[in-house]
Amino acid sequence: MTVVAVTGTGYIGPVHVEALRRIGVTVRGVLGSTPEKSQQAAQQLGLEIGYPDFQAILDDPQVTAVHLTTPNRFHFETAKAALLAGKHVVCEKPLAMTTAETSELVKIARENPTLISAVHYNIRYYPLIYHARDLVQRGEIGDIYLIRGGYIQDWLLYDTDFNWRVLRSEGGDTRAIGNIGTHWMDLMSFVTGLRIESLLADLQTFVPIRKKPKQAIATFKGKETLAPSDYIPIEIDTEDYGAVLFHYAGGARGTMNVSQVNPGRKNYLSFEISGSEGSLAWDSENPNHLWIGYRDQPNQILVKDPSLFGDDARAHTSFPGGHAEGYPDSVKQLYRDIYGYLQAGDFDKPKPFPTFEDGHQEIALCESILKSHQERRWIDL
Repeated sequence: MTVVAVTGTGYIGPVHVEALRRIGVTVRGVLGSTPEKSQQAAQQLGLEIGYPDFQAILDDPQVTAVHLTTPNRFHFETAKAALLAGKHVVCEKPLAMTTAETSELVKIARENPTLISAVHYNIRYYPLIYHARDLVQRGEIGDIYLIRGGYIQDWLLYDTDFNWRVLRSEGGDTRAIGNIGTHWMDLMSFVTGLRIESLLADLQTFVPIRKKPKQAIATFKGKETLAPSDYIPIEIDTEDYGAVLFHYAGGARGTMNVSQVNPGRKNYLSFEISGSEGSLAWDSENPNHLWIGYRDQPNQILVKDPSLFGDDARAHTSFPGGHAEGYPDSVKQLYRDIYGYLQAGDFDKPKPFPTFEDGHQEIALCESILKSHQERRWIDL
């Protein structure tokens, strides 16, 4: 029987708890940044235990899996400790802060093949993403020429918007790229199967000084109640914006734009994949519609309907046509793949979920993007 403990009580931790419950996985307890926060979160979420520290999770014989949803700087040590303690790990992206860290985690995961080592790239798990991937694999859009899109938000638009993610020491050397750009790059690799061979990047910090609230504010929450004296000015050395050109294996070209300062865009991931026979376009704010474009026939808009899908996309759809599926469902589908694989027990089969190897690749891309920006040149991977 799988029993899970979740680290982190902010925005994404409760999302993990809810999705695990939806697939029937037992969540035993939660760990916050203090014992008091742990107890409060456990009570709010209806969990048995609010852990005093991470060691208490490792020492709990009932816990077989750990979900890590803490700030990025904690991922490496906790993921490593959990695997070495014989527990399965599902880690929020990014997997760790550097490729030195992710390489070590990949090594430990390979040495423990019967332990789950997964990264939380849930955007793969919208039903129409699987259908788009199926269309690409079947050659419906022909040879891929162009991939364009990005991930844009507005939650860090103002200088009073502050979160641990803006700090290099907490989130890593890249922010917009590492926090949301990795989702887009992982998604395009998943849908197209193409590997990035080289890249050219430009990054920019538009808000160089941010006002840190003296009292912590949760992710995506407003600050309207705070007075001007309730802030501390902080110099910011992570990017608000990034643009990257990609050369993919086989000759395809790509462009990605990411930003956390686009007014009106709350959480907008989009892509368009163009090939010799057709194009596909999708965005996360309209996740139940897939645009299919043609040169010499009418374009189509496919509304999510499992009766029109192939086997793989249908397997990742829970509700019939006309019944929308969204962000919480994508998290649920990811966990269905992870824990279904664990229950099947055949660890020689290919893993159907994002692994530590995928997490390592995304950090390698982040480091190459930062190097390209700093040195103002193309970087070969």
